Amino acid sequence: MKRYGNLGKDITDFNNLLLAAKKAQKGKRFKSDVLQFNYNLEQELFKLQAELKSQTYIPGNYRSFEILEPKPRLISAAPYRDRVVHHALCQIITPIFESTFIYDSYANRVGFGSHRALRRFTKFARSSKYVFQADIRKYFPSIDHEILKSLIRRKIKCADTLWLIDKIIDNSNKQESVIDYFPGDDLLSPLKRKRGLPIGNLTSQFMANVYLNGFDHFIKDQLKCQKYIRYVDDFVLFADDKIFLENARLSIEEYLASLRLKIHPIKSQLFATEYGANFVGFRILPHQIRVRNDRLRQGKARIKRIISEYPGSAEERIQKSLQSWFAHLKHGDTWKLRKLLCNSLLFSNYP
Repeated sequence: MKRYGNLGKDITDFNNLLLAAKKAQKGKRFKSDVLQFNYNLEQELFKLQAELKSQTYIPGNYRSFEILEPKPRLISAAPYRDRVVHHALCQIITPIFESTFIYDSYANRVGFGSHRALRRFTKFARSSKYVFQADIRKYFPSIDHEILKSLIRRKIKCADTLWLIDKIIDNSNKQESVIDYFPGDDLLSPLKRKRGLPIGNLTSQFMANVYLNGFDHFIKDQLKCQKYIRYVDDFVLFADDKIFLENARLSIEEYLASLRLKIHPIKSQLFATEYGANFVGFRILPHQIRVRNDRLRQGKARIKRIISEYPGSAEERIQKSLQSWFAHLKHGDTWKLRKLLCNSLLFSNYP
């Protein structure tokens, strides 16, 4: 396997840092930390460049908050200065790993995403009798730092780049506690190993794909499952042979244990595709794609929140919110639903 060196100079190149700053501020240009950084942009970038080259760069503190939908999760936001570094790093190393990813890994990749994954899922579901659908229990909090670093070192040998990657991983803030035991562990093993990546980081999203890349190839190349999809920590196997999927589950659990991961015992199920399956906010049935009820409740709750928080300009804000929401709903069979929503909100201009 080819390993890449001499990447440090590309990461710290001023033009790379400038492009990273432009990407990092997208949609956030008027936030205070971004405005402060951009006030002396050139000086800030040269300072950041010097710190990276001399390896004196120290990441700042995260700002963390919890979200409850679609499930409780701890989101951690790095300071803007650090987000510039994350973009600068990913701009250089992502292409190296991108070529190794399987076609049907859809999250956090340019040109992929949930809607493309939905189309692929629908195609597989409607051409298969059975599906094994699973997700990894507490995925981001469970990512093992030592294992992650070893996987990255299979493709990168540049000492300067590995220093920066290790610096970002080691400075991850404390995540949700996960106490799981695996073969060979002693009583203190789960406490001694450092785990967890902050969900809000661009680098965390990228590293989450790297961490499961070998798992993807294991399913495709060794288990010989041709109909397989992964979206972050949700993955799906389709087949006409139920026994094949039952045996695959046992092999999957064994492989994931080597990464110190476990599948969710309740959410991981094997069933006939004719009953329908949930994926990326939709329910895929043999002849229809419906929006999930919980996602519909979330959308309605968002509209109500806008009305209560911005009564003077509620209609304009609701229209903007509906545009993005309806763009998502249009990927299902939801014409009647969208019309009903518009009528209930008393809007005449139907998207």
